[in-house]
Amino acid sequence: MVLKQQLSAPDGPPSDVERIKEESKYLKGTLAESIEDRLSAGINDDDNRLMKFHGSYLQDNRDLRNERQKQKLEPAYGFMLRVRAPGGVVTSEQWLVLEDLAEKYAHGALKLTTRQSFQMHGILKWNMKPTIQAINNTLLNTLAACGDVNRNVMCNPNPYQSEIHAQVYEYASTLSEYLLPRTRAYHEIWLDEERIAGTPEVEEVEPMYGPLYLPRKFKIGIAVPPSNDVDVFSQDLGLIAVQENGKLIGFNIAIGGGMGFTHGDKATYPQIAKVIGFCTPDKIVELAEKTITIQRDYGNRSVRKNARFKYTIDRLGLDVVKEELENRLGWKLEEAKPYHFDHNGDRYGWVEGSDGNWHFTLFVQNGRVKDFPDYQLKTALREIAKVHTGDFRLTPNQNLVIARVPSEKKEHITKLLDQYGLTDGRFHSALRRNSMACVALPTCGLAMAESQRYLPSLIDKIEDILDENGLRDEEITIRMTGCPNGCARPSLSEIAFMGKAVGKYNMYLGGAFDGSRLNKMYRENIGEEEILSELRVLLSRYAKERLEGEHFGDFVIRAEIIKATTDGTNFHD
Repeated sequence: MVLKQQLSAPDGPPSDVERIKEESKYLKGTLAESIEDRLSAGINDDDNRLMKFHGSYLQDNRDLRNERQKQKLEPAYGFMLRVRAPGGVVTSEQWLVLEDLAEKYAHGALKLTTRQSFQMHGILKWNMKPTIQAINNTLLNTLAACGDVNRNVMCNPNPYQSEIHAQVYEYASTLSEYLLPRTRAYHEIWLDEERIAGTPEVEEVEPMYGPLYLPRKFKIGIAVPPSNDVDVFSQDLGLIAVQENGKLIGFNIAIGGGMGFTHGDKATYPQIAKVIGFCTPDKIVELAEKTITIQRDYGNRSVRKNARFKYTIDRLGLDVVKEELENRLGWKLEEAKPYHFDHNGDRYGWVEGSDGNWHFTLFVQNGRVKDFPDYQLKTALREIAKVHTGDFRLTPNQNLVIARVPSEKKEHITKLLDQYGLTDGRFHSALRRNSMACVALPTCGLAMAESQRYLPSLIDKIEDILDENGLRDEEITIRMTGCPNGCARPSLSEIAFMGKAVGKYNMYLGGAFDGSRLNKMYRENIGEEEILSELRVLLSRYAKERLEGEHFGDFVIRAEIIKATTDGTNFHD
């Protein structure tokens, strides 16, 4: 039996965020008043913390920050708004509404996120309420897209592969809905739901979360081998689908993944989730709930940078957490079943599904859906959505599947793709097709360096090196973030760059192509010239010295360019 004294939260005074949650009356705070205030385009810090639970937070345009300071003006405030879409699935009608809202209120751009959600940036405060109401009118919402709760549940979005993928999507949707906060604050503030006069506050408004919610965010992803496109080992709770004879028999359970850390702080680190057992599909919702309550009860509410579930597990011990989970469930996990991953990327172009429908996976560089001078991406997708009777599916790699196209509609969709020059990426290098980047500058307040605006041009130059070495079609994952918080899951890629300062990055190597191993820092605080110099040497060696079928991440370890740790998995700085 687990000794109860082993199970406790860390000592220390609660962080200021815990105070804000406690005083908020279940996420209400003074948000309604702040949004109506016209004296400023911003809101106070306490309400901004609460905004995250409603799917948004305040940012400012950092490109304009210095000039506005000189003019003694407040920052160019705008809100980031995130739409929750379990498994990344939306209808054509929903796509058209989101695209229209982005055009009206968010500088014309939709961002496809690495968690299969939509983001819009730069929404002015007085446009927030009509935007959220319009989103809710499509039967989507922004609730719990951010904040100290369970986030958007991820799953493999490709509907063509098997009936199992359709089942997994249903589990992702069920989990996402079941694990939502139950407070009516969202509906009262944004949707004008009125409380009945005299109705008392319900003490147990949050039967699972409680009044303080979680110590930090919680992430769930469901993978269907052999594809690990959701990067299941990056999740707080990862579910690995297990099938026998074409039937889904259950899920292997992995806990404790997380990508974020702080530069130079060895008490923080990226970590991959560890498989602790197996359970049947009918028990998944109960298992997810009980796992979350362990984090609720024993997570660190004093130091937020150590508040993710991975740190709770490391502090208490994996075996202790597993036993506590089984105690709360009242049943034991079975032994994990065999599984195998071979990649974590997308499969592009037209594919016929088992149901006779067609599905086109479109390459969307860094998830930026907007019209560029030479590439009218947003306009093209609007025209496709007007005639498309299936749905759109966001991939975990920031790409887009035009899904469930009937045979009789395929020719029409193909003509529109050709008319606007939309591409499955076949003319790009395999490196570019396997790239991801976070938003970073100018809107993210945490960014230390550029990411989505810079990575495409950096890849332009890396492609010259690939061409010199005959590696243009070699599948290599590359990811960039403006800071080490890990939004594009850079710690799992074969090549990664994390922002350290403007124009400077830490360079990481050695992640596994299937997303099962963390990378390790190779060079610190380097700029473009040094990046290209290093890659010229590394890629030349890889072209000459690799074994047949050997991926780049495996090569740099075998060649001792990066030294693996004992278990070959976790590379903490």
